[in-house]
Amino acid sequence: MSRSTNIWVAFACAMASGAAIAAPANPQNGAMLARHWCAACHIVSDEQASGTDNVPTFAAIAAIPGLDAKRIAKFLADPHPKMPDMQLSRSEAADLAAYIASLRK
Repeated sequence: MSRSTNIWVAFACAMASGAAIAAPANPQNGAMLARHWCAACHIVSDEQASGTDNVPTFAAIAAIPGLDAKRIAKFLADPHPKMPDMQLSRSEAADLAAYIASLRK
């Protein structure tokens, strides 16, 4: 068997056994999720005119020193009581976190 065939066989076996291959976070999907779930309260992009006065913009969240996409995703997995429980999947939380982190200037 050729090396490329071996690789494909190993990949197929991993998929069949239920092993997950982690896909990279998708900030574009995160932007879509932000417009759907978050824009009623937060200003999620420069194009948005208004949000709720007492919540930070996504750009302000992104600018918090030491706050990276991994920490944002962890927070989204168990949001504070004032936030709705959006029941995001791990990949959706990672996508939303990647989008927020992408706003850091």
